[in-house]
Amino acid sequence: MDGFRHPTGAQHRICHGDQRATIVQVGGGLREYEVAGFPVLDGYGEDEMAHHGRGQLLLPWPNRLADGRYEFGGETLQLAIGEPARRNAIHGLVRWSAWDLIDIEPSRVRLGHVLWPQAGYPFLLALELEYELSDAGLRVTVRARNAGRVPAPYGAGMHPYVRAERGPVDGTVLKLGADRWLESDDRQLPTGRMLSVAGTPFDFREPRPVGGTIIDTAFTGLPRDSAGIARIELSGDSGRRVAVWMDAHFEYVMVFTGDPLAADERRRSVAIEPMTCAPDAFHNGLGLQVLEPDQQVSGSWGISVS
Repeated sequence: MDGFRHPTGAQHRICHGDQRATIVQVGGGLREYEVAGFPVLDGYGEDEMAHHGRGQLLLPWPNRLADGRYEFGGETLQLAIGEPARRNAIHGLVRWSAWDLIDIEPSRVRLGHVLWPQAGYPFLLALELEYELSDAGLRVTVRARNAGRVPAPYGAGMHPYVRAERGPVDGTVLKLGADRWLESDDRQLPTGRMLSVAGTPFDFREPRPVGGTIIDTAFTGLPRDSAGIARIELSGDSGRRVAVWMDAHFEYVMVFTGDPLAADERRRSVAIEPMTCAPDAFHNGLGLQVLEPDQQVSGSWGISVS
């Protein structure tokens, strides 16, 4: 474990076979994941802050919350506006918080964090993250317990950018089995319409190249196997296939081709973001969980390479 000389704090490194991952103290985020020397995760350097959500954990809500204001428990609550241009609160409250090391082994690390009551979110959550490498790839488990005395609204997500090859994603083949997408407005908030992907540029149920398609879209209706696992796959000319999988805890996924990013980052990877709920869930209620006192929930997602 490194000291505190990095902008993201201590660097927790784990490995298994030809896999390497680095998990950081700040935000509990995933900074690096490589397999056989290939950087599957499009992360960031050890002397950089995480930018554009790279590898960050999004709790207690993922994506956007309109005006940062919501009603819960008979109160009107106001969160800080993290996206001023669109007047949204964004990506939760733990991205820049320190996570404590619980234990670490060569191929596994566990981190914990207490989200204390604060302005706009007067609830108490005990949070835990576990990252593990195995022959099956990377597995990430997120656990949350309502450690307070009143019910608490809750959602979770993560923001990995992944790739199957270097270079623009236009030639990358995407397989995304979701049958519905959430229409959004110019603030990237759901309009309330959940639409079929059939006949739209967002239909990747049959694998095809990303091409020039611009994607910054939430999807649901993911096909799942007998264990409840959904998979989204990228494949490239090299023959490498990268799958982001998620268990039944994650009902939604955000897919982002990075078009608004700076030229050196634009469309060089695809953010595939497992989410337990839809954007703006504190308003629309889509997938929102309300944790009763002492209730605990957990879910897993991961990355495999073949």
